[in-house]
Amino acid sequence: MPNHVLITGGTGTVGRVVAQRLLDTGAQVRILSRGRRSPGATGPTERAEYVVGDVKTGEGLAEAIADVDTVVHCVDPAHHVVDAALRAERPHLVYISIVGVDRLPLGYYRRKLADEQLISTSGLPWTVLRATQFHDLVAVMLRGLAALPVMIVPAGFSFQPIDVRDVGVQLAALALSGPAGRVPDMAGPEVLPMADLARRYLAAVGKRRPVLPVALPGRIARGYRAGANLAPDRAVGTIPFDRYLQEQLAAGTVPYRDAIRSYLRFPRLRRTR
Repeated sequence: MPNHVLITGGTGTVGRVVAQRLLDTGAQVRILSRGRRSPGATGPTERAEYVVGDVKTGEGLAEAIADVDTVVHCVDPAHHVVDAALRAERPHLVYISIVGVDRLPLGYYRRKLADEQLISTSGLPWTVLRATQFHDLVAVMLRGLAALPVMIVPAGFSFQPIDVRDVGVQLAALALSGPAGRVPDMAGPEVLPMADLARRYLAAVGKRRPVLPVALPGRIARGYRAGANLAPDRAVGTIPFDRYLQEQLAAGTVPYRDAIRSYLRFPRLRRTR
């Protein structure tokens, strides 16, 4: 069983879950970070080794990948990581992607699909897992939409959000297994219309807003209305969106603070809903 794992993005939304899960199994965990250590690195991840590197420039990747059995790649892009792995001991590369990258003509999705193709044809042992949107990301979108007096949402859109803990556990399991190629997708337990998600969010945070669905034009909107971002036959997530919201609010901190920092790169946040 592989016991030395590098996690790129190991201080991020999903990477922290993967790191903690692997450490709990007794694996050696090395976390790649652009800084010496994430200020929020507490708990089990304190037992990890932290190394400095940048997947966007390739700086530090050769040293980070040296002597590891597996790389769990949780950030973008992939080409420098692939190059460094090919020059090293050709570790198993586990990559997290998104359901719908081959069906929705979004620029970011095209880049994710290109990374999948690069990895699968690289000659490295590889595994790719696609997941639907994390609860955190959906909550960030809803929080932004709720800032206006009227909560305008795209008509006909649905999401199937999944909890990052479910995905992190699966990524850790894949890291400790052999290369499996493209594995079955992971999706949340419920397919929820955007308007329904908006009302659930407003109820959870105690806000009153009219929710106004508005039809959007274009190929991307048509893809979302057709459910290209969903995987209803892979509803394997265990934590529904309502429970996620309740847990965030019960924690007594700004809801989705870590998610907002991760996705939107906000340096500071006010304590507001």
